[in-house]
Amino acid sequence: MSVVPLQMGLDEGAMPNAWSLLDQLPDVLLLIGDNGTVLWTNARAEEALGSSRSQLTGRTLAELLGPGSALESLCEAVGERAASLREREFHFSGPPPLQDGVFDVQIIFNVEDGNRLLSMRERGLGERLEGLSSNRNTARSLSGLAAALAHEVKNPLSGIRGAAQLLATAVSDDDADLAHLIADEVDRVCALLDRMEAFSERHPMPREPLNIHEVLDHVARLARAGVARGVHLHENYDPSLPLIDGNRDALIQVFFNLVKNAAEAAGEGGDIALGTAYDGSVRHRQGGTAARLLPLVVTVTDNGSGIPDSVWSTLFDPFVSGSETRSGLGLSLVSKIIDSHGGAVWVDSEPGNTVFRVALPLSASQAES
Repeated sequence: MSVVPLQMGLDEGAMPNAWSLLDQLPDVLLLIGDNGTVLWTNARAEEALGSSRSQLTGRTLAELLGPGSALESLCEAVGERAASLREREFHFSGPPPLQDGVFDVQIIFNVEDGNRLLSMRERGLGERLEGLSSNRNTARSLSGLAAALAHEVKNPLSGIRGAAQLLATAVSDDDADLAHLIADEVDRVCALLDRMEAFSERHPMPREPLNIHEVLDHVARLARAGVARGVHLHENYDPSLPLIDGNRDALIQVFFNLVKNAAEAAGEGGDIALGTAYDGSVRHRQGGTAARLLPLVVTVTDNGSGIPDSVWSTLFDPFVSGSETRSGLGLSLVSKIIDSHGGAVWVDSEPGNTVFRVALPLSASQAES
């Protein structure tokens, strides 16, 4: 959130055409008086709030949105600071007929009369996907580091493991347990290095035509036998989906990571769902290339507590995790692997409903047919 001083008056008499222009904007606009009541709304606000301008004016945000609304708190903060603010990717939820969504919010403070102009612009899917390029750049910047680290560290680790195994045969049972613990911890570090090595671009990832449901069925079997054993796992697939070009093992890793995270978030007795659908509206631009159609969409949904606000902006960065027990590499690998498949991944989250969406292009053979 950024707070900046802004001196801007809204004088209806001095600008006879301004209000009609504002009325035609696609953004939700509310002019709020210094006492917190709505003085004016545009047509888009009438549509969003499901009431006419005459019914909205004179009412407070608490009356329109319900008590404790985050938007009301923002407007109060603007009045207290006498300074405007702008907040990107504001996660809004409100009572019907309002629709939950992600908005860019700006509140302009008029120093002359204390009025505030609230503007809300919904962030479309295209805008949100534009932000994914930074995730790719972060993953790519780790390629050289990951390859070098894996090579340099694995050699001494193999020696340590071998020494621990020899030591276990020459000491008492109690000490042998400690030697086995050393070997197990070496294995764990090696597994972590293997995951980091996935960032390396030295080895191209082979791909072949795949049925995404074969991948998801395998992931579901693994999850039910392990990480999702105490969770209700639901599957809702579109069986008519065409093939994709993918690396089976890599995609299994992607969706297993997402299901594992969902199971941990949902907790014992919680619900997670795997779903697939065809959506011809999803397009994504990679670098300077033309926007590419990504119509095959896989969703992983859980009813956990939601993603903490503290990690939203860096969610796909390495070593970022909402759990103290996780390494924080899982979502970085998800982003890296899906990027290598020409796809995109994004997330919507609120308490009780977190949805990761993975969008992938069709197989070249299917796209040409």
